[in-house]
Amino acid sequence: MSSAAEQEAERGVGRPVPEGDRRHGLNGHRGHRGEPGALRPPVWPGAPTPLGARFRVGPDGVAGTNFALWAGGAESVELCLFDAAGAERRLALAELTHEIWHGFVPGIRPGQRYGYRVHGRWDPWTGARWNPAKLLLDPYARAVDGDFALPPQVYGHVRDWTQQHVADTVRDDRDSAPYVPKGVVVHDDDDWADDRRPKTPWADSVIYELHVRGFTKLHPDIPEELRGTYAGLAHPAALDHLVRLGVTAVELLPVHQFAHEDHLLRRGLRNYWGYNSIGYFAPHAAYSASGTAGQQVGEFKRMVRALHTAGIEVILDVVYNHTAEAGELGPTLSLRGIDNRGYYRLQSDGRRYADYTGCGNTLHVVQPQVLRLITDSLRYWVTEMGVDGFRFDLAAALARSMHDVDMLSPFLAVIAQDPVLRRVKLIAEPWDVGRGGYQVGSFPPLWTEWNDRYRDAVRDFWRGALPDVRDLGYRLSGSSDLYAWGGRRPYASINFITAHDGFTLRDLVSYERKHNEANGEGNRDGTDDNRSWNCGVEGETDDPRVNALRRRQLRNLLTTLLVSTGVPMLVAGDEMGRTQGGNNNAYCQDGEVGWVDWSLLDQPGPRGLLDLARRLVGLRHRHPVLRRRAFFSGRAQGADGLRDLAWFTARGEEMTERDWYGQTATLGLYLSGRDIPGRDARGAPITDDSFLIVLHAGPRPARFVVPGAPWAEAYEVLVDTALEPQSDAPARTHRGGEGVTVGARSVLVLRVTA
Repeated sequence: MSSAAEQEAERGVGRPVPEGDRRHGLNGHRGHRGEPGALRPPVWPGAPTPLGARFRVGPDGVAGTNFALWAGGAESVELCLFDAAGAERRLALAELTHEIWHGFVPGIRPGQRYGYRVHGRWDPWTGARWNPAKLLLDPYARAVDGDFALPPQVYGHVRDWTQQHVADTVRDDRDSAPYVPKGVVVHDDDDWADDRRPKTPWADSVIYELHVRGFTKLHPDIPEELRGTYAGLAHPAALDHLVRLGVTAVELLPVHQFAHEDHLLRRGLRNYWGYNSIGYFAPHAAYSASGTAGQQVGEFKRMVRALHTAGIEVILDVVYNHTAEAGELGPTLSLRGIDNRGYYRLQSDGRRYADYTGCGNTLHVVQPQVLRLITDSLRYWVTEMGVDGFRFDLAAALARSMHDVDMLSPFLAVIAQDPVLRRVKLIAEPWDVGRGGYQVGSFPPLWTEWNDRYRDAVRDFWRGALPDVRDLGYRLSGSSDLYAWGGRRPYASINFITAHDGFTLRDLVSYERKHNEANGEGNRDGTDDNRSWNCGVEGETDDPRVNALRRRQLRNLLTTLLVSTGVPMLVAGDEMGRTQGGNNNAYCQDGEVGWVDWSLLDQPGPRGLLDLARRLVGLRHRHPVLRRRAFFSGRAQGADGLRDLAWFTARGEEMTERDWYGQTATLGLYLSGRDIPGRDARGAPITDDSFLIVLHAGPRPARFVVPGAPWAEAYEVLVDTALEPQSDAPARTHRGGEGVTVGARSVLVLRVTA
């Protein structure tokens, strides 16, 4: 026999509707603390497109705003307008066209704050979770004003219900409006006519992953009031670092409006990374220095223009796989209250969510209205906000049809034929947490992918953990085993050794275990598979030998990345040895742990690493053989037997099949610049210098015989990571066939001179 509370919950009985709410029916509400009899503006029919709130000139030349909201199963929709004091006016959207509720309100101008209340059935067992007591954010809101706190009032169910296993079925009728942000009407008045997009070809790209707030928050040359903002990233001091480093694109961690999770707020923390989106059209308001009543939109556009003027593209890390509403016990902020069944993937019982993301819910991209929401958002950021591409978080979740990952899914098909989106840079994080979700190498042409197999192979080589070098050979030369199909090219591989998720480059050589205690999760969060090596001491040390080895390993990793075929991705601060103190999951560390420490450049070690990074990026830009547009053939290109790619043992002999299967700490890679596929813009053949790259991960110096004819008569040493500082390295040349000493755990980059 169930308890009385359980029986009440199973009947869907929640708290009684407050007397005031019963007194004011649809379109008769007098407003939150509003004056009795306050006048309401009329609602004209308006139009069902475009979705969202769009300021325009209406009938008879009257200025106002058209509001349109898709809410497929709703019984009615109220538009809620808020004045500066928070007083609310509710207006019924009486027009319904193809499941879109719409109306034109004369006199509503940019800066107006608004939200929706959507009426319908409360039946969680079938996925119906309408609750008009909850003010809902417009999914198409161009700007958001206010912060998301998560008191009990913002939950559609009674969060503190005594029987927690049925709490999500008990409706909470308390008003959430005082506790949630509001959408803001924005004036779209920018045609980008004066903007010049860099349009950097994929093969020539060098990506720099950064956090808008974290990159600028501690920068001493950015005015304090601009630090941590879009305007701060547009400041000449920030641009100067990017330009001198030579990166061609910044990949911004999420800048869509996001919310903080309840479990973080309870621990006094915040979601720092931003992978908890709730507004796919709105730039995150907390990163605005100019205001949040729509000013954030203009500030973001000015940032994009400044980056474009500096020759740098803007790529957004976007999170369309899930939202901040979490699972059935999460808050009701937007989509859940508009049409839960229409927006989210639900399990067969309808009450619970299908979770392929590990975040509680998954957007149902197969549904036309969800696909429209995502593609409308993407086009908006390209055409009206000026961005140049996207990195899709957990992209495999977007590629699922009903359940399985499907590379012919509606989402991928729509992107492929869209005249706007097929022209921008598209990067997949090619996995999710569901069954069959690991899809590295499987995304179709037009797409590039984060290549975690590159990351793992390079990490394992430099820590001495590779059983053989077969996998490393593929990774250094463009990962043809993954991408040489369907017309894909080497630049389909986004090569990275570190990303925001995991150790920084410095922590990779300083820690073998994660140290995430500050996250408040008992150090259980974050991966345990770091593939790192602490060089003999865990964490910071005063031992000069250990620190010297760590600096050398940083140089090795950075050099390997920037001479590999594919598109390199650097992480902000890695070029100067930023540390997170061993935290490999700093998603909630909105402080010095997560921010770039610019004071590092007061030290000779970090300055030297930054100088090396600049040299290597510059070398890459000058030499097309390092950024090939086609895979190597490995076959002889002429009568002399010279091939475009060759591999050598330390004896100076070409590697045999047996060598690939043996464990080795030394590998030579020859890149021929004589026969590079393709032609330049004028149709002329592309030729370049040839290079020999020697990687030695052994603990003692090694003798390497540089190959002679036909490969080369002489070589010039450009980079020797064994030397510190690099600026003191003497110019050295070596004859073909000569034995060269390669320092313990080091890389040599040699250019063929004869």
